[in-house]
Amino acid sequence: MEHADLIVIGAGQSGLATAALAPRHGFARTLILEAGEAPGGAWPRYYDSLTLFSPARYSSLPGMRFPGDGDRYPQRDEVVDYLRAYARRLPADIHTSTTVTAVTRQDGAWSVRAEGGREFTARAVIAATGDYGTPYIPDLPGRAEFTGRVLHAADYRSPGAFTGQRVVVVGGGNSAVQIAAELAAMADTTLAARRPIGWTPQRPLGKDLHWWLKHTGLDITPLRRLLEKVPVSVLDDGRYRAALDRHGVDRREMFSRLTAEGVLWADGTKEAVDAVVLATGYRLTFPYLTGSGALDADGRPLHRGGIATTVLGLGFVGMEFQRSFSSKTLRGAGRDAGHVLSRLRRHGA
Repeated sequence: MEHADLIVIGAGQSGLATAALAPRHGFARTLILEAGEAPGGAWPRYYDSLTLFSPARYSSLPGMRFPGDGDRYPQRDEVVDYLRAYARRLPADIHTSTTVTAVTRQDGAWSVRAEGGREFTARAVIAATGDYGTPYIPDLPGRAEFTGRVLHAADYRSPGAFTGQRVVVVGGGNSAVQIAAELAAMADTTLAARRPIGWTPQRPLGKDLHWWLKHTGLDITPLRRLLEKVPVSVLDDGRYRAALDRHGVDRREMFSRLTAEGVLWADGTKEAVDAVVLATGYRLTFPYLTGSGALDADGRPLHRGGIATTVLGLGFVGMEFQRSFSSKTLRGAGRDAGHVLSRLRRHGA
């Protein structure tokens, strides 16, 4: 059994930022437990062409600047390289290939169990696993009879495998648009969503949207609940919308059902389709906290700003709108991590 002052579950951006700040808040020894083979969280598993919608200058974790031109928009592999370089500098021990199965509080401390029977203990635990490990697959009537391919964006890598095919991308967010734009160069592509796609300028008045969020104060905690209600919108500097138009990607209302050969559209027409790509997001789950008292009946964390409200010494980092618009991003990870660590320390963890 191994003991630490703090155990962080997950070595993605949120877990790494938390470990970096832990010594400043009185946690002398930190362990990071990561299910993957290397630090980086879900980033290595994203599709090959993924490009950030935030500039490099707004994509840094505490204590280490994101390299290169601050105004450019980094790609997936650059983020992976950055996170792994960041992990090598941390004052923490990282255990990879370590899948946490149970977290329980016993005698004033936390016991953390992993696959293979390994056990760890700590004064405090922070769950930083995010939601990218749980793709959301909506109910699709007729899926059982559909003879084509259905895959989530989490399993999509590149457009080559779809060359010459008829493909429907489902979703109205950034990932759906990015995937549809690059698929359209290789395949006959439609973008299907339940509501019209909203477009937000990437650089209003010449400044990136993240600059405006920072300098106008729109990214502060009191506006969190308002921002949660804002309809999904796609950030674009014009290139993705232009790519959709250039390649003839039509935008249609979500289909009614799948058929054996394809889809039944809302207007009653049937069309043969080879593949459906679901860019339908992810759902936050913490299976290892089942039975800990930290979750409600639906498995959602009971927290305020990332601090568990029903058990002592437990925090969360990396949840969407946890404290602000940027909570789930590289830019917001450090701010939320610092907040949670300071509160845990203040409450005696």
